Amino acid sequence: MKIALIGYGKMGHAIEEIALQRGHEIVLKIAIDNTADNTIDNIQKADVAIEFTGPEVAFGNVIKCLDAGVPVVSGSTGWLQRFEEATKHCAAKNGALLYASNFSVGVNIFFAINKKLAELMGGHPEYSVSMTEIHHTQKLDAPSGTAISLAEDILKNRADKKKWVNQPSGSAGDLVILSERIDPAPGTHIVNWASDIDDIEIKHTAHNRKGFATGAVLAAEFLHNKKGIYNMGHVLGL
Repeated sequence: MKIALIGYGKMGHAIEEIALQRGHEIVLKIAIDNTADNTIDNIQKADVAIEFTGPEVAFGNVIKCLDAGVPVVSGSTGWLQRFEEATKHCAAKNGALLYASNFSVGVNIFFAINKKLAELMGGHPEYSVSMTEIHHTQKLDAPSGTAISLAEDILKNRADKKKWVNQPSGSAGDLVILSERIDPAPGTHIVNWASDIDDIEIKHTAHNRKGFATGAVLAAEFLHNKKGIYNMGHVLGL
């Protein structure tokens, strides 16, 4: 499979390593110093594009891949206010888009555990819930896309929680997500349910970027020759 890497930072390099190990070919690498090469003609040389950039350019990159007729896997966070617009464009172009806030197999299993635990806690208001996420200092968005995904599944199951906030709060309706930026942490997410009787805590800690990169390549393999909107749940059968 021929892959275009839109975003060739640390994640892009990690994805390249895994992709080559799995027998794929990288036909385009877009980094900060060659953005002029990020053209429809160049993207069309690929079977699938993998997009890991920043929130200010991610939407435009996704649209460009769809305009090129190339399925696109996007792992950029901080642009989801335009995700619905992207899905409509994908449908209009009869294209393929797979978005995930986190491509790690372990994290996606963690998502499933978090959702189930939130469902079980739906009828137990005696437990208060809070979250913490820890990343390296180069991560610009806060909270992380992974934390937001976890929070949204909790909000769907707890009527007493109305919204998530990224700061301490005295409001009972707020789901607090505390963000810490500490080097060299690649990513830790903690969900804590606390009562006067006991606490229940679930935690995922990434040791390196290999899990994220492997998942992104698996997503690209899954998306090849498909049409429609997908996520990592589809890839992993969760």
